[in-house]
Amino acid sequence: MPFQEIIDQLNFPAQCKKYGLPLRNCPQFLFLIMGGAIGVTALVTYNLGTRYFVDPNTVALIVMFLTVLLFTISFSIIRSLERIAEANRMKSEFISIVSHQLRSPLSNLKWSTELLSSGRLGEIPRKQGEYLQIIEENIIRMGELVSDLLMVSRIEQGKLPLEKTTFSLVDVAEQIINKIKPFAQASNVEIIFEAQPNLKPVFADLSQTKSAIENLLDNAVRYTKARGQVKIKIEQRRGGLLFMIKDSGVGIPTNDQKHIFQKFFRSANVLKHQTQGSGLGLYIVKSIIEKSGGRIWFNSREGEGTTFWFTLPAEKGEANGRK
Repeated sequence: MPFQEIIDQLNFPAQCKKYGLPLRNCPQFLFLIMGGAIGVTALVTYNLGTRYFVDPNTVALIVMFLTVLLFTISFSIIRSLERIAEANRMKSEFISIVSHQLRSPLSNLKWSTELLSSGRLGEIPRKQGEYLQIIEENIIRMGELVSDLLMVSRIEQGKLPLEKTTFSLVDVAEQIINKIKPFAQASNVEIIFEAQPNLKPVFADLSQTKSAIENLLDNAVRYTKARGQVKIKIEQRRGGLLFMIKDSGVGIPTNDQKHIFQKFFRSANVLKHQTQGSGLGLYIVKSIIEKSGGRIWFNSREGEGTTFWFTLPAEKGEANGRK
C-alpha cells in the first residue's frame, strides 16, 4: 500500500465523510478502537502469563500468537465493514445520479402531455383523452417516486437541506389539512383538528416539516376506511410542541411494527388496501423530525387504527427538551 494511501486511511474524518457515516460508525475509527482493545488484552495476557509460566519465552509466544490472531480477525471484520460501507455509498450515489437524470425527461413528458391535453395542437378524441389522463397520472407518480429517492439519497449522504426558522405549527397543519381535505371528503374520511390556544412557534425547517405532516396525513386518510376519522392534535410540551395524528384505519400488524421506519418497507395488510406507495415516506418523515431536533413514535393495532406522535423544539437550542 503506497504511503499516501496509508495517510489517507488514517484521516478518519475524511474517510467517514466519504462513506457518509458518523465517526463512531466509521470502519477506520472502529479499527483504531479495536487496536487499542487488543493492546490492552495483550498486556493483561502478559501479566497473567507471568504468574503461571516461569519461562518468559513461552509467555511472549502466547502474547504474540494471541495478538496476531486478534489483529487478523479485526482486520477481516473491518475490511468487510469497509466493503459494506463502500457498497452503500455507491448505491446512494447511483440513486442520486439516476434520480437526477430522470427528472428532465419526466418534466418533458409532463409538459408534452399537458400540451396535448389542452387541445392547442388539435382536438383530442374522448378515448385518447382518457389515455392521456392515465399517462399524466403515472408521470405524477413517477415524479413523486423520484423526489422520494432524491430525498433518501440526501439523507444517507448527510446532505439533507435544513434551513431552520421560527413558524407556527398550527398554521402549517391548517394549510395541509385544507390541501388534503378534498381527497379526504372524496374518501368519506372526516378530519378533526384541535390545537391548544397560545402555542409557541417551533424552530425547524418549514418546507421539510410541511412534507413530514403532509406525508403522515396523506397516509392516515389513504389507509382509513370510508366514514372513518383522522384526528390531529397539537399540544405544548416542555421544550417544544407535540403533534399527534390518529386514524381509524387498517392499523399495522404487530410483527411489522419494528420495520415501519425502514426504507421500502410496506406491511402486508397495507398492500391489500393500497398498491401505490414506495415505502419511503415514513423513513423520510423520521429523518426530518430527528434532524430537526425532535423525535417520532407510534402506537397501532391491526384493524383499529394507528397514532403517530412527533415533537419539535419550540425555539432554537431547545431540541429534545434541553434548555
